[in-house]
Amino acid sequence: MCAEVINSASHDSGAGSALLGRATALGVVDIASRRWTDPASLIAKQLGIEPKLTLRTQLGGDGPLRLIADLSERIARGELDCAIVCGAEALATLAKAMRSGTEPDWPAPDDSAAPGALLGNDRAPATDAESAANMIAPIIVYPLFEYALWANRGGSIEQHREQLGLLWERFAEVAESNPHSWTRELPTAEAIAATSQDNRLVTLPYTKLLNSNIQTDQAAAVILCSQEVARELGVARDRWVFPLAFGHSEEHWFVSSRERLDRSPAMGLAARGALHAAGMAADDAAHLDIYSCFPSAVQMACHELGIDPWNESRPLTVTGGLSFAGGPGNNYATHAVCALVERLREDPDSAGLSTAVGWYMTKHAAAVFAAGAPERPLTNVDARAEAGALPSRLPAEGRSGSATAEAATVVYDREGQPTVATLTGIFEDGSRGVAHSTEPDLLHQLAGEPITGRPMTFARDGTASVA
Repeated sequence: MCAEVINSASHDSGAGSALLGRATALGVVDIASRRWTDPASLIAKQLGIEPKLTLRTQLGGDGPLRLIADLSERIARGELDCAIVCGAEALATLAKAMRSGTEPDWPAPDDSAAPGALLGNDRAPATDAESAANMIAPIIVYPLFEYALWANRGGSIEQHREQLGLLWERFAEVAESNPHSWTRELPTAEAIAATSQDNRLVTLPYTKLLNSNIQTDQAAAVILCSQEVARELGVARDRWVFPLAFGHSEEHWFVSSRERLDRSPAMGLAARGALHAAGMAADDAAHLDIYSCFPSAVQMACHELGIDPWNESRPLTVTGGLSFAGGPGNNYATHAVCALVERLREDPDSAGLSTAVGWYMTKHAAAVFAAGAPERPLTNVDARAEAGALPSRLPAEGRSGSATAEAATVVYDREGQPTVATLTGIFEDGSRGVAHSTEPDLLHQLAGEPITGRPMTFARDGTASVA
């Protein structure tokens, strides 16, 4: 799949195989379907090229933009003159094989192979206490953020989910016109929000259609080169798109340590940093792609950018987002960049902004692109130190006693029955506790009205109750 889209990208440039022959670096976004240690070497062999440098990202949706930024900087410094970035997932094929008890016919991993460079932070995403509270996957943690957003906005859970349906309908409308979307059937806002046999509750408050669709087979690639190489190989000027600036940052790593669950200030630092480096503000980007793994991620990013996600005149995506267009695993942002390139070629006097997220709104990346020639040197803003100085909380691991309820989510089985809740609460000294519960009355209570602000009690066994 990667070799196929790389060949497509080379032909799209007009230079064909001559451009591939100039590539001295090949970077691959971490592949969740099968974790080869140096997938770039396998792909290079299929392409018949011999790059001097192979790269791979660590797990995380920020990987594509971090990889594009790294290679763009190397080209700007004159270390490289042409590089390839690609990523692919075949999770639909993998799921089908697992159901039939077979194995996909893929090359076996070779742990002795190693890329020339690994990009990103591979730190564990959760504390022991968070894992014990069932904060073990994005499908559980992002609904916690959504619960905090619901509590802040007010209204019933049904009213809140209706608003999420309206937001996600905006993404579905873009996906319907995207020829590369995995799903091009347009669900209405009502269908997205309503629970049904085909759209069950997964985790409070999200239905299936409010989650990312990971079971797709998709790949995307971009080719980066210097202007000199583009001219030498005859790449037409109307095919060129320039990276103007990049930004990256990290939230306080563990969710328990963050000041608020409904805000992502480090995302703002990364995105605003990239925009400022490009001499722009958010309003100056005609085309947006806000990372859309879950509705809470979109709302939190939009807050940082001063965008009203429901009433913004610009579409918030150029693909249709992860629920409808696809781009699962770590590679969505590569798909977004490819779509942005197409938009900017069609609208050459404009600029576009892409954002990306890893883990639980933990790792952030942003990139600004334009078809017009840059007026400033390429900049990659590292806002991690500034983000590290943001207000935080102490995790109250192993602590019992009285606290004030903050947020919660509930996991549902395939029959729509609640199974386990994850809860967070704030102790009097400002530290945050996390807990789980399987108590039936509490599971049903959580879906009725926000528990935020109510008295709660943490027990020594890692469970909690709410008054």
